[in-house]
Parts: sequence; structure tokens; C-alpha cells
Amino acid sequence: MSSRERILGRVRRALADVPPDEDAPVERDYLREHGERTVEETVDLLAENLADYRAVVHRADSEKLPYLIMRLLAQRGPQYVLVPPGLPPEWMSAADPTRVHDRAVSTARELDQVESVVTGCAVAVAETGTIVLDGSPDQGRRRISLIPDHHICVVRVPDQVVASVPQALERLDPVRPLTWISGPSATSDIELDRVEGVHGPRTLEVVLLR
Repeated sequence: MSSRERILGRVRRALADVPPDEDAPVERDYLREHGERTVEETVDLLAENLADYRAVVHRADSEKLPYLIMRLLAQRGPQYVLVPPGLPPEWMSAADPTRVHDRAVSTARELDQVESVVTGCAVAVAETGTIVLDGSPDQGRRRISLIPDHHICVVRVPDQVVASVPQALERLDPVRPLTWISGPSATSDIELDRVEGVHGPRTLEVVLLR
């Protein structure tokens, strides 16, 4: 008997007295939020945890946003900036770099020549400092947020901010391509030497948009 057969046999014996009920609702009586906060406190917690993960946090209203994005791109000096098809055009109205649009025919090598990307987001989780992208038109496909070295992500507050992961899951469609981002891409070796940019952008800038 193989190890696989032994393991499956143990599972079958453990479930022998459990009646099958595929329609039974899943119990979700776990804690959905750690403490009570006002909307402003939740947004502030998001900003704090984003910064703790080494993301750079900015705040702006709709009038100042185009000029903030222009300034952030100018500081990096990219020749090209990648934009998803559904990004609100007014967000980029003041920016100077040549815009490269997300296309299905674009190869990873072509996208690697683009230094920066600007996207929206699906939801942001305050307790974990996490930004979630779901491939919506203002976010584009997953690869455009993984290949460029500099990612500017705009979060509409407070509408797109939730306190906890369970609250975020209630808003997300599980069949969409979800990308969960907690700070810039980073990893550590066995000696805990941190290396950033291994499988995503080295610099993540999050704009909290009122």
C-alpha cells in the first residue's frame, strides 16, 4: 500500500460517521474585525500598516491627484508608464511620460522596458496593510503590476477600505484573478538578508484618494 493510499484511508475512516451534506452552509462565526473603529481610524490604520510594510503613502483629493501622480513619476524619471485600459483619464492628465497601454499581445520582455505603472485597486485591508487587485479595467491584468519596478496604486477612501480580511473577501469575486499586495516585493534568504524587487516592484506608492 502506498503512502497516498494510507493517507486517504485515514481520511475516509475519520469521515465515516459524517453525513455528506454539500448544501450545508459554512459556519463563519469567527471574529470579523479586531476592535471597533471609526471610518477615519480605519483609513489611518491602513496608512500606518502600509508604511510599516515599506510602501510610500500619499493623500490627495480628486483635484490634486493628477499633479501628485505627475510629481511621483517625475521623481522616478520614467520614459514610459504603463496604464490599464480603464484607468480614469483625468488621473494621468498632467503626467509627461509616454503611456503604454496594457495589451494582450505585449510580451514580458516588452513590459520589462516600462519603468512605472499606475493602477486603481479593488479593496484595501486596514488591519494587514494589504492592497487587493482583481483585474478590473482600472487595474489591468496581473502581470502589469508585477513586472514594472515602480507601482503607483490609487485607493479610493473610504469606499474601498475595509478593516479586515473577512470583510475584504465579502467584496471580492473568487473567480477573478486576485493579487494581494502587502508592500513592495521582498524576500529574505536564510541569513535574513532582505532583497526587494524579486517578483514585483521594488517601490510601491499608495495614494489614498478622497
